Amino acid sequence: MIGSILIANRGEIALRVARTCREMGIRTIAVCSTADRDSAVARFADETVVIGPAPARRSYLNIPSIIEAAARTGAQAVHPGYGFLSEDPDFAEVCAANGLTFVGPRPQVMAGLGDKAGARALMERAGLPVLPGSRVPPPNATAAKEAADAIGYPVIVKAVAGGGGRGMRVVYDPRDLPRAFRECVASARAVFGDGRVYLERFVESARHVEVQVLCDEHGNGVHLGARDCSVQRRHQKLVEETPAPGLSPGTVERMCEAAVRGALAVGFTGAGTFEFLVDGEEFFFIEINCRIQVEHPVTEMVTGVDLVREQIRVASGIPLEVDAVPLDGASIECRINAEDPRRGFAPTPGTLTEFHPPGGPFTRVDTHAYPGWTITPDYDSLLAKVVVWAPDRRAAIARMDRALSELRVSGPGVRTTAPLLREVLADSRFVGAKHDTSLLQDMFP
Repeated sequence: MIGSILIANRGEIALRVARTCREMGIRTIAVCSTADRDSAVARFADETVVIGPAPARRSYLNIPSIIEAAARTGAQAVHPGYGFLSEDPDFAEVCAANGLTFVGPRPQVMAGLGDKAGARALMERAGLPVLPGSRVPPPNATAAKEAADAIGYPVIVKAVAGGGGRGMRVVYDPRDLPRAFRECVASARAVFGDGRVYLERFVESARHVEVQVLCDEHGNGVHLGARDCSVQRRHQKLVEETPAPGLSPGTVERMCEAAVRGALAVGFTGAGTFEFLVDGEEFFFIEINCRIQVEHPVTEMVTGVDLVREQIRVASGIPLEVDAVPLDGASIECRINAEDPRRGFAPTPGTLTEFHPPGGPFTRVDTHAYPGWTITPDYDSLLAKVVVWAPDRRAAIARMDRALSELRVSGPGVRTTAPLLREVLADSRFVGAKHDTSLLQDMFP
């Protein structure tokens, strides 16, 4: 078993990983930027190393600094969390070259699946249904238009190396495609360092459903049910829940079986998420996330499985202990972002004068915030994740509304998404599980 782990991340996910490590008796090393010296994980970890100034490219994305910190502290493994370097095969390779176990898939598997266009082709060969799309990234706007004409409008232009909803453009009119193509290429190059894009048919009113899988190095794989992530703003998730409501058991079963089949076909190991668009009883593969997801707590709440613990055990070479995991009850997660929905979800950095998370029965809050903590403009605006469990979905919605009503966050200029999320919970389409990815756009045009 791994004895010490360097956590190459920040915020709530870094603290969440450190907590599981503490329970497993694993020594933790937190790395942080100068802006995060007083962060919750820096206070909690067994050891902390400052690796650079606030800009992520000089700290959390600085591979040499992270590797040096691991060498100085005697870390045996690196857990990348989500975001930053979590799906970077080069980082995983550098870890291996320096004798560090990377808690995630093998670099070559990650490289194949991190290329979103390549992942489509791999999953299509494994028998998973995919939307009509370009088989190779078009080299220029002319080739992109030819591909779009063959696919049929509307189309969505996506970054090959994309993730987290970034680097996407939806095109309804062929005349808009050249500009959208150029913008997407420029955005992908700036955000991901890779300007390649691909095209896919855009499904207007679809559900966004994902399947959590676990696979080990011994050829075992299992799914842990489906999560619905359809409440989104500009492809960024705000509310996630499991089980995915409003779908037939047969559709969910076929989707889950397809995810496990796809994972085993490419030699995936660790915790991963297969994302699908669901249109009626049909589902289509979108992409694979080769890391722990932001919304993983809802799966943990209905299965009782600690996904980070399983990640570490798999990375240690231990076979999976979980098999055919039953789901108990319903769980919902709301992302509390430091953003102002009334100003186009603009980030609202500032120092917290009050931070009082909700409590009560079956209520979990994953956060790194505390009174006096300063939200900087340097990083993602996620402040907390409020997660509830209940015997059924209706009770879970009521419990989440109660929990959000208890949340107290204030500070000069600080606003959050909590009030908006309560409106979503009360919307009849959400309550009736009749919503899709257009819900927020319809509610707040």
